[in-house]
Amino acid sequence: MNGLVHSINISEGGVPKLPVSSAKVEYGGLEGDYNKFRNEKRNNHADRAVCLFSLERIEELRNEGHPITIGSTGENFTISGLEWQILEVGVRISIGRATIELSEPCAPCGKIGSSFSNRRFSRIDHEMEYGWSRWLARVIEEGNVCIGDAVNIVNT
Repeated sequence: MNGLVHSINISEGGVPKLPVSSAKVEYGGLEGDYNKFRNEKRNNHADRAVCLFSLERIEELRNEGHPITIGSTGENFTISGLEWQILEVGVRISIGRATIELSEPCAPCGKIGSSFSNRRFSRIDHEMEYGWSRWLARVIEEGNVCIGDAVNIVNT
């Protein structure tokens, strides 16, 4: 299962996350990216260090009429070419020089509502629309990632 890094997205807080050409993936997340939930000292959620979403899913949602754009749902990596519906908790993925492990589907919230017609962000809720959610991941091995880098499933 091979894919490519289509976009790397960061922000100083909130959405949308904006594209950068490269980023260092650290145990706490992408350098330069801030996520209140993840970065507050009392939370320290290493399992939520990185968020991924599928370019193909974004394009399909746009075809359905949703105003979603790359980074508008808060994903750090927009990935093309992976079979999104086969992803599950525990899958390890090499992305550039980093390795991550999927920890949970990312539950959508109202902060991404403007990416969906009628604010129907439940369209990417894993429980309601299996295979359409963003994914959260922990960092197993830190490393640099650039646009165009390979994305490979290491195990399933």
